[in-house]
Amino acid sequence: MARIVILQHNEHAHAGRLARCLRDHGFRLDIRRVDLPPEAGGKPVPSDLDNLHGLVVLGGAQNVDENHPFLAQEQALIRMAHEAGLPIVGICLGCQQIAKALGGRVARMAKPEVGMTPVHLNSVGQTETMLAGIPWSSPQLHSHAYEVVELPPGATLLGSTPACKVQSFRIGVRTFAFQHHFECDLPMAYHLMERSVPLAAEAGLTLDELNRQIDENAEMFDRSNDRRCENLATFAFTYHDLLAV
Repeated sequence: MARIVILQHNEHAHAGRLARCLRDHGFRLDIRRVDLPPEAGGKPVPSDLDNLHGLVVLGGAQNVDENHPFLAQEQALIRMAHEAGLPIVGICLGCQQIAKALGGRVARMAKPEVGMTPVHLNSVGQTETMLAGIPWSSPQLHSHAYEVVELPPGATLLGSTPACKVQSFRIGVRTFAFQHHFECDLPMAYHLMERSVPLAAEAGLTLDELNRQIDENAEMFDRSNDRRCENLATFAFTYHDLLAV
């Protein structure tokens, strides 16, 4: 059975709806808490591509410029997987890790982006297979103080918000990066906002306001991101199988 490695950076930021969708499509998930030592249940970042079908790099409280050994190890794995043409999906920190690993640049924002605000697809994003069926402007969940300020060479921008130009991009055929948290289902979304209160305060937002944003946008948020996960599972992770039919 094909194995997809999921790199997880804390207890709360798991793969949510994306993991459920990949399991429903028959993939075996190798979920690794790379932030923990082995005695606490941690598993290291793979050092090679043996039996690796794809890679998901999740979000977390860490930043790409911090001195965590697993961040450099992840970047090395991203480069190997990308050069081998394996499917890669990065979310939030994972988006920034892809950018840095492949030659882009990440920096701290002037003000954090937190809450449920629309991501607008550009003309390329509107015709991108992985975003098929997703409205050209859809509410997405944000919680980050860093952003990609320079795309890697050869990358294609797909979507933006007024506060953060690089919300999604593609590089090559099967490497996709998303700054926003499409993997969150609604319970995860509310929990993420609770944990984002200090960051939200820097942006001038209260928890009540963040929860109200989720309440008002829940239906489209769920619908658009269920579709995104189906697209990724069907067209990114099973790409070679589709070509072989």
